[in-house]
Amino acid sequence: MLIREILEKREHEILSEYAAFSDQTEGRDREETPCEIRPAFQRDRDRILYSKSFRRLKDKTQVFLTPHGDHYRTRMTHSLEVAQNARTIVRALRLNEDLAEAIALGHDLGHTPFGHAGERALRSVCPLGFAHHEQSLRIVERLEKLGKGLNLTKEVRDGILNHEMDLTPATLEGKVVRLSDKIAYIHHDVEDAVRGGILTMEDIPSDITEVLGRTSDDWFDTIFNDIIRESTGKNDIVMDDGVYDAIMRLRSFMFERVYTNPLAKSEEGKAIEMIKTLYAYYLSHIDAFPPYLKAMIDEGEPKERIVCDYISGMTDHFAITRYTELFIPKSWSVY
Repeated sequence: MLIREILEKREHEILSEYAAFSDQTEGRDREETPCEIRPAFQRDRDRILYSKSFRRLKDKTQVFLTPHGDHYRTRMTHSLEVAQNARTIVRALRLNEDLAEAIALGHDLGHTPFGHAGERALRSVCPLGFAHHEQSLRIVERLEKLGKGLNLTKEVRDGILNHEMDLTPATLEGKVVRLSDKIAYIHHDVEDAVRGGILTMEDIPSDITEVLGRTSDDWFDTIFNDIIRESTGKNDIVMDDGVYDAIMRLRSFMFERVYTNPLAKSEEGKAIEMIKTLYAYYLSHIDAFPPYLKAMIDEGEPKERIVCDYISGMTDHFAITRYTELFIPKSWSVY
């Protein structure tokens, strides 16, 4: 018996009846010979982790643009924290950890440089629209490996596409990642805001701390225990209404005090104009694209979509570098 088959058999022995089982995956768009060692979802997790798109997340903004300090989150550290949150929850619920981790590591691959500011900029100029969760799916299906894609399982792709709160993943593992994403960014964005002097823990409204606790460690304990307690034995991922409402109030508080704070977002206007300018430039300079992107245009893909593909794949640093090279006179760029 192959190692993969032993691991698949073990899943059926220890996982909940509501878990997604690796040997029951709905499959990939292109058939492949199964790995002798790794079950399908573990293989997907590895493909995402080793992808260029994942490596680029280390230089993509989470909340604070070009922060001064080594400990502010990036899209990569955010994705790792989402994966850890999800693994903690799915392990307790006896769901599939490999599937949850694969979804978590891939959910933000489609984020633009400069975080949501870059996303808003592309959405405002591209007539086809732009949404990072859809772009994450496009990356793993179409763009990675020079246009070949990663050929992931349907369950992983579904979780990546549907990680936004107004969408519904098909698996419980996907639903756990959807919640873990919100838990992670609220938690670490508070920490980063405190580090950046935007707020203090004492600023958090008492109606929130009375439910969730007064420290970030308390929040994790409260939220994780609630999800696990309320979801155990159910074919759904649910929370107590009071705890969920407290999380949503904390999210609203963060939008008011951090996500729209003039100090935290003082550079966003510049970033947005930079992305818009790059979009206009590349729309008329498709010759500057890598060969595989130019080939996609030749195959019928709208050039507006390919421009978004190219720009959204940039890191913060690369976008700034290209903008400087294209639009800042060399004699001025040293100042």
